[in-house]
Amino acid sequence: MQEETIIEEFIEDLKEKKNLSKNTMDAYRQDLRQFAAFLAERGMGTLKEATNTGVVAYMLALKNEGKSKSTVNRRLASLRSFYRRLLDRGEIRENPAGSIRSPRIEHKQIQYLSIQEMQKLLETPDDTVMGVRDRAILEVLYATGIRVSEAVELKVSDVDLRMGFVACSGQHGRARIVPMGKPAQRALKAYIAGSRRELMKDGDPDAKDGILFVNYQGKPFSRQGLWKVLRHYGELAGLQEKLTPQSIRNSFAMHMVQNGIDIKSLQELMGHEDITATQVYFGSTRKRIKDVYDRTHPRAE
Repeated sequence: MQEETIIEEFIEDLKEKKNLSKNTMDAYRQDLRQFAAFLAERGMGTLKEATNTGVVAYMLALKNEGKSKSTVNRRLASLRSFYRRLLDRGEIRENPAGSIRSPRIEHKQIQYLSIQEMQKLLETPDDTVMGVRDRAILEVLYATGIRVSEAVELKVSDVDLRMGFVACSGQHGRARIVPMGKPAQRALKAYIAGSRRELMKDGDPDAKDGILFVNYQGKPFSRQGLWKVLRHYGELAGLQEKLTPQSIRNSFAMHMVQNGIDIKSLQELMGHEDITATQVYFGSTRKRIKDVYDRTHPRAE
């Protein structure tokens, strides 16, 4: 019980100071609970009594369980943050996770669709009630580069069809305004005026605070529900192996980079808190250009 109290105090502190999402706070909570259980099972004391040796043993156990490097890194980051707070409050003398190096992650090649593949995907939905809705979803995701998790939270009031903008709350409370092109505006206008009204069986389709994209019951999508829609069209377009919840967002970014966008503008559009997350797209493009140069220039060798 004491362990749970310490964890919840930490979570409350995070909530007040960092304005983190519920999913992020749940992840911190789960990470700390699992580490506390690990210590208890091995007779290595409580969370406050943990040593550098205990944290190292836990990291090795995660590795032996086959956990990915990104998972190990996330759990180590949770422990560092937790013990940093205890250290700042004078409740421990040193951070047992502070000196442990994170496993180095090899960055995978960015998965994205070509402009031609993206066009094929956007042309896949038909003109049925569901097809008009799904075309609007695909057009908005590609036009704005917003995350699937952000798309399911969009409200009608977040869309300005006259000016061509979408207001997105983003992660960690980082709100941003993202422009969208004419095709996305037309698709949204058709959806809001037609399909959405038919799907909103029990709700008020004119309520400005209503969720923008709704399922066949007129209810908000879950992230998994929206992903099923994307997967369906990926299969119809023959792109199922390349289409993931992230690949449309990646396609938005890569196509903008290929057409000359600067890194600060892309960072703002993507809602990246850290510019290093944006640099990945530019690095991938440079590598592609170098590969093309090596294959085609007569004096590349």
